[in-house]
Amino acid sequence: MADRPLGKRIDTQLGRLRWSNRLSITPRILAVNILPLALLGGGVFYLDGYRKQLLSERYKLARIEAQITAEALAGATRQRQEALLIQIGKEQSMRLRMFDAEGNLWADSFELDEPAFEFDDVSKDDFSDDLAQALDRAVDWVVGAEPIPDYIEPEEATSEAWPELKRAREEGISQIQLRDAPDGTPVINAAAPVGLNGATLLTTRNAVDITQSVRSARTTLGVAVLLALFGSIMLSLYMARTIVQPLRSLASAAIRVRQGRERGVEVPRLPERHDEIGLLARAVSDMTNALRQRIDAVEHFAADVAHEIKNPLASLRSALESLGTVEDPDLRQQLTAIAGHDVKRIDRLVTEISEASRIDAELSRATFEPIDLAQLVRSIVGARENRAENEGRPVDLHFPKMAASIMGEPVRLERVIENLLDNAVSFSPPDAEIDVTVRILDDWVELTVCDRGPGIPEDQREKVFQRFHSVRPDAEDFGNHSGLGLAIARAIAEAHDGTLTAHGREDGEPGACMVLTLPRPNRGG
Repeated sequence: MADRPLGKRIDTQLGRLRWSNRLSITPRILAVNILPLALLGGGVFYLDGYRKQLLSERYKLARIEAQITAEALAGATRQRQEALLIQIGKEQSMRLRMFDAEGNLWADSFELDEPAFEFDDVSKDDFSDDLAQALDRAVDWVVGAEPIPDYIEPEEATSEAWPELKRAREEGISQIQLRDAPDGTPVINAAAPVGLNGATLLTTRNAVDITQSVRSARTTLGVAVLLALFGSIMLSLYMARTIVQPLRSLASAAIRVRQGRERGVEVPRLPERHDEIGLLARAVSDMTNALRQRIDAVEHFAADVAHEIKNPLASLRSALESLGTVEDPDLRQQLTAIAGHDVKRIDRLVTEISEASRIDAELSRATFEPIDLAQLVRSIVGARENRAENEGRPVDLHFPKMAASIMGEPVRLERVIENLLDNAVSFSPPDAEIDVTVRILDDWVELTVCDRGPGIPEDQREKVFQRFHSVRPDAEDFGNHSGLGLAIARAIAEAHDGTLTAHGREDGEPGACMVLTLPRPNRGG
């Protein structure tokens, strides 16, 4: 029951990965780079907060102006009041109107003198003006701003047409009302009582500068976002090109290699790239070359196996065909012995071929463990002497005083040592001594097995590690040796990051030395 939630979580995560992997790398890079800029671009709409702050400050100013103007008008004569209305209207670009206690308009700065401002005629707006107004409306819609009533001049010039005047008269303090001009700019009305006789003052200001400030800030930010967005897109496309194209080339080459239709497919190595993509390209190229070598090796191995088995099969077939026609008992016995010898030879070949074919797969799954190579050699030599496998040839052991520690798979390394000892026994004359030495050389442990046989010619020392290749006297019975022992031993050594090589004896005497070199656990540490 405890595994079920974990399995569900794993399935969920795999599902998410499968969903996300539907997108190519290019849109992912673009999304990652553009999303922050898009969020920044969204700040253009939230300039509404900046506009509200400007309006709030202008409300305070309009209230103060209305109160100060009302106080100035309260103690002045009518002539002086009209002069003040004209003067203040021109200086502050406002429209000032006074209403008497009955709510009738009796003074208007726009009628007493030339208007201090005029609303823009929207019928004459060009495309830029229409675009600006459309953006203003878009901002209001995005931020959910409350609708503002349009500014419309009433048909009857009475205080009843202006709610702010009524509130100012009732509450005895200045009041503010925001309206929207035809061109979308704010119109701020401020109403204040004048004196104690019930008269009221109404000031009207078209705050075009607020709209211009907001639009200017929005334009500046928009241009900056567009430039940053363009630069981000260009950089994203460049990054995508430097990442996606090499990966596509690698994928295309890998597909052609997998299909096996183009033997000469060259996987790009991208030597000019020193990043992870270059490392991946070289790793895939090396892996492909290793795969081709493995395929070639399997092909050659299959051909060699067929060739090696055909020889004893042909001999066996000939012997069996002859048995039916031969009457001589001695000759029949000879043919039977030949057939038995060929059967043993085939059995030996099949056994070692089977082991050679599965050795790589088994080593890839093996778990290495600490091993004292000297102790392992001592145990193997002792077991062989008990079984009389050295055929009376003494083994002289030379071991270091300290442990010759390595990391490896004991069973496979035992097979290597057995093969080397078998090889030395087969080449050494009767009663000849076999020298086995284990040495510690810095980061390596070296095992040397030397016989006192005829030795290996220098031009044959590398060939003896080839499969089915053997350098033996012509008179020796080949059926006892498959030619796979040293090839298997080298494959095991290389799987342990080691080497196996053939040399002559250092003392100059006849004989061959097989040198196995394996890394110590602290190598490179």
